[in-house]
Amino acid sequence: MSVDNPCLSCGACCASFRVSFYWAEADAESGGVVPLEFTEKLNPWRSVMAGTNQPQPRCRALCGDIGGYTTCSIYDQRPSPCREFEAGSEGCLKARAKHGLPLDFPDWRAA
Repeated sequence: MSVDNPCLSCGACCASFRVSFYWAEADAESGGVVPLEFTEKLNPWRSVMAGTNQPQPRCRALCGDIGGYTTCSIYDQRPSPCREFEAGSEGCLKARAKHGLPLDFPDWRAA
């Protein structure tokens, strides 16, 4: 992740949504890479990132304070919903608004 990446001073998405994914992403025998200790079973087909299936979600892998320096402790092993989530997307802006963070930040990818 680039040093200029706004995600490193945000973390709002990691404390706004339930992160659910197909269980095999956390099953080493099936080729999954998400560390099992960071997941919880949702149903027979889906798992969630631990801490995100709560009324006030916060992913157990999130390190730091929302709006300050943040990082993901399992960034290279994060599940598909996290890999697909984009800075500046509608979901990103919704999460930032929920946490009172500015909605206008530069497009770090354009540089």
